[in-house]
Amino acid sequence: MWQRYKSLIILAAVAAVVAMSSVVIVPETHQAVVIRTGEPVRVINRFNPDQEYGEGAGLTWRIPMFERVQMVDRRILALDMEDETVLSEDQQRLEVNAYARYRIYDPVLFVETTASEDQLVNQLEPILTSVLRQELGRNSFADLLTPERGRAMTAIRNALDRQARQYGAQVIDVRIMQADLPVGTPLDAAFNRMRSDRQEEAETIRAGGRRDAQIIEAEADAQAARIYAEAYNQDPGFYDFYRAMQSYRMTFMSGDGESAIIMSPDNEYLRQFRNPGQ
Repeated sequence: MWQRYKSLIILAAVAAVVAMSSVVIVPETHQAVVIRTGEPVRVINRFNPDQEYGEGAGLTWRIPMFERVQMVDRRILALDMEDETVLSEDQQRLEVNAYARYRIYDPVLFVETTASEDQLVNQLEPILTSVLRQELGRNSFADLLTPERGRAMTAIRNALDRQARQYGAQVIDVRIMQADLPVGTPLDAAFNRMRSDRQEEAETIRAGGRRDAQIIEAEADAQAARIYAEAYNQDPGFYDFYRAMQSYRMTFMSGDGESAIIMSPDNEYLRQFRNPGQ
């Protein structure tokens, strides 16, 4: 039987092998780029935000020996940065740990520019570190503890995204997991420097307050003198009486002592008491 059907059996086996090598299973989590003689010709299960997830996945065909299929992940991928020492705008040395989340939206460009996801990570890691250093170098340590941190993260994400687009990837988010001062002597020195800066800032504010108080007081004295001058011009007699009453109050009613003042009735200082009818 073998001798009789040998050719048919061999032909069937070859056909089965060819058929099996022609079928490709594309999972929902991946995009398949079909490459013919080194050039991408089509994409299966391409990422499309308007398309239902995994709609293009399943069985597909390729021409054996002429076409090969490269799988490209279509999920959101992680880019984790190792701990780095970054210098902030106020010269604080920070221990920073950050991560980015990205996806490959153009699998053809990805295949043309990189060989694998690992190579893409190797390309993006130094870019993330460089962009993070530049952006944090424009912000003080105090800014990273305020909502200003969100603006810095947006700037880092946009800068990294512009670089990732060259490889067919899109950066979705960038976050800082940790941004702390180094533990030990550098931390103590940083706290002392921050305390000195705050004390200097407080003294500057107090000096400005004293200056403003002197200006306000001088303006008030000038305004009071102007009012007194206007009152004197309108009624010199009343102005003289008013000023004398103020002087009497300060002389005879101020203080808690029991001192006695003996003055002659003819003393010029008591002139307002000599003419009570006026």
